[in-house]
Amino acid sequence: MELKPGMSALVTGGASGIGKALCIAFAQKGLFVTVVDFSEENGREVAVLIQKENNKFHRDLRVPSSIFVRCDVSNADSLAAAFEKHVQTYGGLDICINCAGIANKTLVYDDTSDGARTWRHAVNVNLVAVIDGTRIASQIMRSQKKPGVIINIGSAAGLYPMFFDPIYSATKGGVVMFTRSLVPLKRHGVRVNVLCPEFVQTNLAEQMSRRIVDSTGGYLKMEDIVNGAFELIQDESKAGACLWITKRRGMEYWPTPEEQRKYMVNPSKSKRTLTKNIYPSIQMPESFEKIVVHTLSHNFRNATRLEHVRLRLPVEPHSALVKIIYAGVNASDVNFSSGRYFSGNPKEIASRLPFDAGFEGVGIVAAVGDSVNHIKVGTPVALMTFGSYAEFTQVPAKHLLPVPRPDPEVVAMLTSGLTASIGLEKAGQMTSGKVVLVTAAAGGTGQFAVQLAKLAGNKVVATCGGESKAELLASLGADHVINYRNESIKDVLKKEFPRGVDIIYESVGGEMFDLCLNALAVHGHLIVIGMISQYQGEGGWKPKNYTGLCEKILAKSQTVAGFFLVQYAHLWQDHLDKLFDLYASGKLKVSLDPKKFLGVASVPDAVEYLHSGKSVGKVVVCIDPSYSQVVAKL
Repeated sequence: MELKPGMSALVTGGASGIGKALCIAFAQKGLFVTVVDFSEENGREVAVLIQKENNKFHRDLRVPSSIFVRCDVSNADSLAAAFEKHVQTYGGLDICINCAGIANKTLVYDDTSDGARTWRHAVNVNLVAVIDGTRIASQIMRSQKKPGVIINIGSAAGLYPMFFDPIYSATKGGVVMFTRSLVPLKRHGVRVNVLCPEFVQTNLAEQMSRRIVDSTGGYLKMEDIVNGAFELIQDESKAGACLWITKRRGMEYWPTPEEQRKYMVNPSKSKRTLTKNIYPSIQMPESFEKIVVHTLSHNFRNATRLEHVRLRLPVEPHSALVKIIYAGVNASDVNFSSGRYFSGNPKEIASRLPFDAGFEGVGIVAAVGDSVNHIKVGTPVALMTFGSYAEFTQVPAKHLLPVPRPDPEVVAMLTSGLTASIGLEKAGQMTSGKVVLVTAAAGGTGQFAVQLAKLAGNKVVATCGGESKAELLASLGADHVINYRNESIKDVLKKEFPRGVDIIYESVGGEMFDLCLNALAVHGHLIVIGMISQYQGEGGWKPKNYTGLCEKILAKSQTVAGFFLVQYAHLWQDHLDKLFDLYASGKLKVSLDPKKFLGVASVPDAVEYLHSGKSVGKVVVCIDPSYSQVVAKL
């Protein structure tokens, strides 16, 4: 919903704190606002402030641009009268904020009263009034047959227990689950969402122990709460959404897709499988082009050749034929072409030749086997199986990952994005408030690691070589960029972080690995996702000895964890959904290298370019330039 002058909002608890901030923010957009609160003095003061802001948008109004209604929200008749007054004044209701809330000063298990003025009253204000306000607002919105949004103000205390006020935690938890259960109202044009911040500097929060507030990182800025509320109002896809805001992690939606899948009735079915087919029909050629590894070598160009092969139809019963539009280029392509990812002795590995190259891409389902019913022809999909350096590839349908669009940005989210997202979570055990170092940070996966660590509420240090790469990393939010062409990484880390770095996302290997290990803090995690500096040496990738490794990690209780994406396939869809949602909401940027590689024949050039060290962002090959132009217009 786009906020426009002349729309109207009703805010309970609007005389102070979050409610007041939202009232002023609405006024700055030209909205008419009804301030509902028990405090007449504060409420009338806020109404005057709103009117002053509204004077910038409206002249010669027949009604005041803001009114104050004194109301005890726990009194059902009084609350209903407040809504009635609003509708009589402004003719309808576009936005309702249920914000009124109180703390319970006496622990419920120590309360010897009947609770009428303590915990029962808190339940009535914090939960019952929110339910009643939502009920009344939704009925008004449905009766006027216009879209409307209701934002219920919950709390982080509704997501996890607050031992010093169990009643507050219980009521806010009720608000969260009540709101999340109202998704069906979206069919009637009404979206209800809940905002769950940690501590904001309000009269209510100031009753809490400062020690507890400081342990969470301190007070949130009020503008963060306003921005969160506006996101829930303006994003038409949000219905029954719970937005959690903390100083440590920023804004994120709860539960995560992974948590949701634990209780969904059909957890194996991704929301992406319902993508509507809007893509043009695919003409089946008699033959197509693909890159094939014909000899084992770390020199990708020498190891591969371009082949023209016949398209085999019909598709096998449990498989799908995918038209590849974009394929991703990875440093490990040279490991694949040299056979390093196959088990067995050299003779056994050589017996696999020839085999298809490329292991990530996006495209459109061109045909499906007779036994495939969960995915349709025309569905945009991602795949992470061997054979993506081809115009067409046939894969088991169960391995396809439905995606919203077959765009190059989605390719970047596959091996590169998923390695960062899952690797930081599982191997790095990343939380918030840490120092995170990302090596080769301007590359395909490094760019994701930088942003995800920052979004999680960490201080991010990024290394790179070159001014253009440093500029990219600064734009992605890195707190400290170390350009090793201008300064020593070792010296900077020693000076700026004498206690060490908590989490290191390492992909360079060799001397960089040694440097990172020496810079790792006590209890630190070093995630090894690759060692690109060792892939192109004499004779290809060779193991290296790391003398004293055990002694070093023992002395500081450190963890050095390898991460290989293939072993986390069960998490791919959840994390891909998360990455795309972050990208679609503007919270995650995807940097693609500007150099164009067009057609299957350009793949060896793209692989060599990646290993030249000149690339900035993800290197992608456009397999079918003509079809990609059609898709881009949709």
